[in-house]
Amino acid sequence: MKGVSYKLLFIVSFLTVVSCKKKEEVKVEKAIIVQNSVEYAAGLSIQKYDGYSVVKVSNPWPDANKKFTYILVEKTESVPDSLRKYQNITVPLASIVVTSTTNIPFLEMLEVETKLVGFPHTDYVSSEKTRVLIDKGSVKNVGQNERLNIEQLIDLSPSLIVTFGVDNSNPMLDNLQKSGLKVLIQGDWMEQSPLGKAEWIKLYGALFGKEEQAKDIFDKIVISYNQALKLVEMSDANATVLYGSMYQDQWYVARGKSWVSQFMRDAKSNYLWSDLDGTGSLALSFEKVLDKAKEADFWISTGSFKSLAELAASNPHYSQFAAFTSKNIYTFENKFGATGGTIYYELGPSRPDLVLKDYIKIFHPELLPSYEFTFAQKLN
Repeated sequence: MKGVSYKLLFIVSFLTVVSCKKKEEVKVEKAIIVQNSVEYAAGLSIQKYDGYSVVKVSNPWPDANKKFTYILVEKTESVPDSLRKYQNITVPLASIVVTSTTNIPFLEMLEVETKLVGFPHTDYVSSEKTRVLIDKGSVKNVGQNERLNIEQLIDLSPSLIVTFGVDNSNPMLDNLQKSGLKVLIQGDWMEQSPLGKAEWIKLYGALFGKEEQAKDIFDKIVISYNQALKLVEMSDANATVLYGSMYQDQWYVARGKSWVSQFMRDAKSNYLWSDLDGTGSLALSFEKVLDKAKEADFWISTGSFKSLAELAASNPHYSQFAAFTSKNIYTFENKFGATGGTIYYELGPSRPDLVLKDYIKIFHPELLPSYEFTFAQKLN
């Protein structure tokens, strides 16, 4: 009986120790350091734990039927068993492949552009800094977004491929993952808030172990953007604005909750389609646009037109707009890198403060008398 009592005592003690250890482990799992470091981006969440981060991408493309969770694991660290079902990515990354030019500025701001080993259609990259890496062969051309060269990617063996999807059918994504490559879906292009797009730099901060640097960079952009807002705080939004141009017999105007519309609203202008619900754009006939915007004070044109003559040559009916007659037409799309990439498309999303200042310079030039456009250009 005495032996049995000792055995029972041993078992109870053992279970007590195990129970305590389990409680401690649970406590460690829940020891969150940063609840969510993201403030403006609607489709991104980053929670920092001791030794790993949980990244959630909730709005990767229009009408998405899935969300993505990624676990960024610091080297030599481990994660709870409950998180092993998600894609585990070892950080800081040793190398990366990205597939959108909007990612290039994030890498350069964090000074990790040398970690880039591949990019699809490298001619689209405008940045001089990254072009040097491309020209000397450090960054390989890995095909096209929809037809990435999987064999070449396997040879490159990047720590991670950051790409994007456009709808719920992503055969390329499936093929990449079947090949054993680690892939992260980014949804920065879905953000409609100017600061929301720029805040995706924090994802790259987490990927490269530069969270504090990413936060500092973004905080400065926020300050700069708010300073620009302060400039026009007392200004009236009287200037009426037409946006877009004809494309295959349709005129695409930006909807009221779109990224573009937000800039024009923040710059204190009267964008004529600001009350059009939704994001993205709406296709209209030329007649409908002319009827509403014939007397608009300004025209923000889409396309790479260099002059009024070139614009008129593309469609003689453009001359019917008052903005054409008064020569108040601007474009953000005719400044290019050495190989033809559009600088605005690459840098604009990560520097919304500069985009906003360009718009303010257009609508309220007296507020920024010595400021020179970063992206915009007036058609002469």
